[in-house]
Amino acid sequence: MRRNDNIARSRNGVEYHPLKPFLPANACVLFLGSFPPQRKRWCMDFNYPNFINDHWRLEGEVFFGDRNHFVCPDRKSFDLQAIISFCNEKGIAFYDTATAIRRLKDNASDKFLEVVEPTDIRKLLHHLPHCKAIVTTGQKATDTLCQYFGMDESPKTDCYTAIPDTYNAMSEQILLYRLPSSSRAYPLSFEKKASAYRRMFSLMGMV
Repeated sequence: MRRNDNIARSRNGVEYHPLKPFLPANACVLFLGSFPPQRKRWCMDFNYPNFINDHWRLEGEVFFGDRNHFVCPDRKSFDLQAIISFCNEKGIAFYDTATAIRRLKDNASDKFLEVVEPTDIRKLLHHLPHCKAIVTTGQKATDTLCQYFGMDESPKTDCYTAIPDTYNAMSEQILLYRLPSSSRAYPLSFEKKASAYRRMFSLMGMV
């Protein structure tokens, strides 16, 4: 899942994505973020690697009724193998809307990410014949995705819209579903975020 660290950053400050797309063949949901945080903020080599980001706590709450289901009790990390097994079983894919970026400031804020190379999202979807929805959880990811697909408007948070001319193998139009950010900087309670995530997974027939 991790690329060679020697190619993670080029001399001109461009940073390339350090992870390969995680694309289970049975996936019906594709989460697309903006770009991973700096490696110093990682607790595991996988998507949403920052321990203080609540993505995996939200999935734990939605699917198991326990926000700490994927939290390692003996250290500040998530259970990587449990997460991978869960995502393969449920059919949840992950990557980001940018393949290469520049960080304009030394922090994890999307506001200071310059997208140098957007991800070829249709190429990702080619490997996901059952995909019903692309899910974004931040403004940068949503804006980048809308620009890629030529969409003039993006859905409001906790809402969805159909992506033009984009269908899965069953000829179903793929949705863009916008969820609240799992970052603790996003001003919404954990409980309300979990409710929004549960609604999305319920619409997809996954809970």
